[in-house]
Amino acid sequence: MRRALRGQPASRGIALGRVRVRTPQALAVDERRITADEVPGEILRLHRALDTARQELHGLRERLHGALAQEVGEFLDLHVMILDDPELLHGLDDLVSTGRYGADYALKLQRDRLAAVFEGMHDDYFRSRREDLDHVIGRVHAALQQRNHDAERGLAGDILVCETIAPQELAELQSQGVVAVVAASGSPLSHSAILARSLHLPLVLGAAELLALANDGDALMVDAGTGEVVLEPDAGDLKRYHRRQADIGREQAQLSRLKRQPTRTLDGVDIRLYANAESRQDVAEAHALGADGIGLYRTEFLFLQRRELPGEEEQFLAYRDLVLGMAGRVVTIRTLDLGADKADHSGLTLRSEPNPALGLRGVRLSLAHEPLFLTQLRAILRAAAYGPVRVLVPMVCCREEVQAVVALLEAARLSLRADGRQYGERVELGAMIEVPAAALGVPDFIDLVDFVSVGTNDLVQYLLAVDRGHESLSSLYTPHHPTMLRLLAELFTYGRRNGVPVAVCGEMASEAANVPLLLALGLRDFSLHPSTLLEVRRAIRAADHGSLRRRAQSLLRAHDRAGIEKWLAR
Repeated sequence: MRRALRGQPASRGIALGRVRVRTPQALAVDERRITADEVPGEILRLHRALDTARQELHGLRERLHGALAQEVGEFLDLHVMILDDPELLHGLDDLVSTGRYGADYALKLQRDRLAAVFEGMHDDYFRSRREDLDHVIGRVHAALQQRNHDAERGLAGDILVCETIAPQELAELQSQGVVAVVAASGSPLSHSAILARSLHLPLVLGAAELLALANDGDALMVDAGTGEVVLEPDAGDLKRYHRRQADIGREQAQLSRLKRQPTRTLDGVDIRLYANAESRQDVAEAHALGADGIGLYRTEFLFLQRRELPGEEEQFLAYRDLVLGMAGRVVTIRTLDLGADKADHSGLTLRSEPNPALGLRGVRLSLAHEPLFLTQLRAILRAAAYGPVRVLVPMVCCREEVQAVVALLEAARLSLRADGRQYGERVELGAMIEVPAAALGVPDFIDLVDFVSVGTNDLVQYLLAVDRGHESLSSLYTPHHPTMLRLLAELFTYGRRNGVPVAVCGEMASEAANVPLLLALGLRDFSLHPSTLLEVRRAIRAADHGSLRRRAQSLLRAHDRAGIEKWLAR
């Protein structure tokens, strides 16, 4: 029987295939207390299960190759780190030896404790790490029950329907020919969603009802662009699917022809398109698509999921390879943007900040650990000897912070010169505008920077006081707010008057539908994920810049979201 449902799109694409249901493995355990004599045996059983889970993760790592091994390896390393976390292990041992709980029930209790900590976090990114905890605990529980966690999950033409999906599973599923995944839970900001987008594997989240309705072998149609899933589609659905499939094929063919085309409006205005990157695969894709450079390279991925801090040489080699990969095009390296909102195991951040989103993060953290920051700046300057490099400082809110960074950059240069090291003489410095105080206070520090980059994701969140991960407030979280647009227009105008380029590097710049709005406000520099670069280039090439700029005042006179979207519709 046909059923149309809707979930949350996480990785765009369409698929038609057979359902393969994976039901959630509930931690159904015996809650009885054990005797003192049973404690050693239960602890041994628990640690054997932990060892089995580690071996499974190491085995999976060995089976992966190439760029995929690097990307998935990050997620596997995180899961191994969770397995080795003293807080998890000591808590488990204590529950068994002192609380006299069996291994299975101790695992469930400890999972519930840690999950509550993740759920209590204010930042949506950090809350999404709860999924990683669930994946790890599920693997250990499977080992306790002597079930094969890596049993066959899908075959060619299957669409996996499950409760949740781990990042490392996605690579295996795609290699098996699975064409899409529909999960009952998960976040578009999760590791799984990020990797699915890199793999171009359609992923829909939040379709919980489907898990109860679907059976193995049912036909399922998925549109991960809209979040629509149709169980047992009828003739009309299939006709619509094939028409959509043909449209996508034609669209991809048209987009591919834009790889080497200039990013120029109809009336001859050149716009710069930079790529956001966090992996070698992103850099390679950005180069192949003709990006003007890297507008944002996230360095925290060198620091996450490990206990020891990366040294100068390790960082230098990573940044050098990034610069070489762009073959002379500018590379913007963002300094460490680590805080209580990301899963740091190195001891740099506080585990229990009362409000992580407003805590020790971004440049605040770097300035609190000057030796660490100096090491990173030295590595960046050394990499700049191989090509044009810019330094972007996150979470800036005042002139004093920028002055401190300028002083440390000079100290890094002097120390490299004293060591006889080769380094880039000219490295531009930029400030990331994510805090309303920085957006309003740009005149206070613009003389200290060479460029500005607006992180619209956080700026919207802080400006509107809306957590973008809060489901009940999702309708309020929007860049299409009159105050947000007026603030952007002021930033673009001030930058242009002072000869300081202003870029937008948040999700707002990745949406082709926002191109007319951003061009009207005066934006000339976009920075976005490579996967949407060609779509945005096409939208820019179809725009009349002069006409849009003349319509800017009518846009800025809008008093609500409806008025802004009406302007866009016209």
